Amino acid sequence: MITAINRSESFEHRLARVQLLLLDVDGVLTDGGVTWTDAGSEHKTFNIRDGLGLKLWQEAGGRAGIVTGRSSRIVDIRAAELGIGIVRQGVVNKLEVAAEIVAQCGLSWEETAFIGDDLPDVPVMIRCGIGVAVADACADVVRVAALVTRLPGGRGAVREVIEQLLHARGSWETIVRRYSIV
Repeated sequence: MITAINRSESFEHRLARVQLLLLDVDGVLTDGGVTWTDAGSEHKTFNIRDGLGLKLWQEAGGRAGIVTGRSSRIVDIRAAELGIGIVRQGVVNKLEVAAEIVAQCGLSWEETAFIGDDLPDVPVMIRCGIGVAVADACADVVRVAALVTRLPGGRGAVREVIEQLLHARGSWETIVRRYSIV
């Protein structure tokens, strides 16, 4: 279960309002490690449950996007595989880019959540409706977060957040029943 700061009925309402879930990559969708081969190719590992969570989120009508400071072909491949059309890489000012995405989607900041793990994520986390820190985020990120996941980045943290968002909407039980044998 995610740790929420000031968890209340009004907080649950804030969770239910989220329509856009923005994500950092390294340290959120991955464990933050980057492996380089002798040939110069980069390798990242993504969590499969996070991936299914993102697909379920989108099937339930939510939008997802990536805002990351690094650029990697692997991120484009993973985003395409998950049906994520909003991908911004090599971003220096995440708040500026996130504001553009929110506006392009015709949403408000209150309808936006952002999951981060390090200092470049803080401005977006403070501005959006729900700022989320993964369990192994740096202390300054945890300090500004409305939610802190139980699991670390790249190890199911994104799925945790999505389940909480879908629970708040009342959608999670319907999704689970689709997979039930009973």
